[in-house]
Amino acid sequence: MNMSGTTRGNSERALTDSGEAVTVHGNSEISLTGDCSAVTVLGISGSPHRHGNTETLLEAFLDGARDAGAEVEKVVIKTLIYRSCQGCNACHKDGECILTDDFNTLLERILTVDVLALASPIYSMGITADLKSLIDRAQPYWARKFVLKTLYFDYDHIQSHKGLFISTAGQSWDHVFDGAFPVVNAFFSDMGFEYYDNVIANKMDEYGGIKGHPSALDDAFAKGQKVVRVVEKIRNR
Repeated sequence: MNMSGTTRGNSERALTDSGEAVTVHGNSEISLTGDCSAVTVLGISGSPHRHGNTETLLEAFLDGARDAGAEVEKVVIKTLIYRSCQGCNACHKDGECILTDDFNTLLERILTVDVLALASPIYSMGITADLKSLIDRAQPYWARKFVLKTLYFDYDHIQSHKGLFISTAGQSWDHVFDGAFPVVNAFFSDMGFEYYDNVIANKMDEYGGIKGHPSALDDAFAKGQKVVRVVEKIRNR
């Protein structure tokens, strides 16, 4: 199954900056069904440009995971209704965010999957605002781990949950992805995933896009297959 998170119906967008709890009502399809014994893989596209280089690379990875027998889901942040972190630190008191919107559902979904692929093109030497908003909204999980001490992932859990970063960049510089790595690493750590690998391709300007790259899509497909088999092997120890 390849399902993008979509929002339908009327939404309440009367949001305030008063620090009060705010609810953004949406009807997002963020759900995964199927064989619960299969490895579950969630790909999150943080690109504001639909079906571009990075989302295409993510889909190749997900195709590989599906080919290896995984249950696969894709969520596109652009299609969700959400608000950015307010920086109020209310979550440090009870581990809960004052905002209620599609990101709450997505963050809870992340805790249920075996493999998490975060996808973002490089904008201004970093990840997109879309993906950064999701990462910032995970502050309640950081608070549960480090302030309230109510969330803990043991070694076996982390080893069997893999996180991958998928990205493209127009520039040919080898260091063009360096600014993104620490951010996604922190998110994977907070959510109980081992930072397993990257699926990255630069020189998009030179190749005329991801489809002109000689190996990126095949490499992404192969990494999707590999990570599923790695998780299966760990499960069967």
